[in-house]
Amino acid sequence: MSNALQLRRDGPVARLCLARGQVRNAFDAALITELTEALQALAADPGVRVVVLEGEGPAFSAGADLNWMRAMAAASEEENRKDALALARLMRTLDELPKPTLARVHGDAYGGGVGLIACCDIAIGVPEAKFGLTESKLGLLPAVISPYVIAAIGARQARRYFASAEIFDAAEALRLGLLHQLVPAEALDAAVQRQIDLLLKAAPLASAAAKHLVRAVTAATDRDRLDADNAALIARLRVSPEGQEGISAFLEKRPPHWMPR
Repeated sequence: MSNALQLRRDGPVARLCLARGQVRNAFDAALITELTEALQALAADPGVRVVVLEGEGPAFSAGADLNWMRAMAAASEEENRKDALALARLMRTLDELPKPTLARVHGDAYGGGVGLIACCDIAIGVPEAKFGLTESKLGLLPAVISPYVIAAIGARQARRYFASAEIFDAAEALRLGLLHQLVPAEALDAAVQRQIDLLLKAAPLASAAAKHLVRAVTAATDRDRLDADNAALIARLRVSPEGQEGISAFLEKRPPHWMPR
């Protein structure tokens, strides 16, 4: 890890902290690459069961770094395409990470910062935080993050906020579905920990498969195939070692082996 990104492990919980507080945790090419690689490593680590994404300083993430934007404005269209694909890989890696992910939103998020929140499975924020998809003010659009933001807030709301670039508050982010929970700043860590505790009670393989199931059901067009795939999934889980342990533990009124002692 560099000074721009910090990783802290607490048993099965990995905390990735954006540590560019002096620039409000804005992205540049180096941070995008490092965060992508860190997430890939966590995805492959069997000891990691929950990933928390957070930021230092007053903001969660202000989106694109101004110096990075200045450099890309002077670059060719092909260079910009490659640069945008790197951001797309980051967002997709986070969205498809085979571990539950939780965004600890302690401050403002704009542009790509909103994208990071939308890619996380769970997002908990504070009332003081502000949000915005402000790209259209610059003659741009939140194109790369759009699949994840639209999935989080819906197409109708995305049409408004993509076009207007208006800033909205945390209460609106909660109403839109960008945040799952809103708590006072002093209660944020406790709320995050409560959610971590709940996630650690779930079976690891089932948790890993959960977001894949949601994605498959959402994208399905053949309902007969969907029924067959879902029946095969539950059958596979029932006879798996994890499924057998979970059912046995329930019937025997004991905690399953994966629960923290």
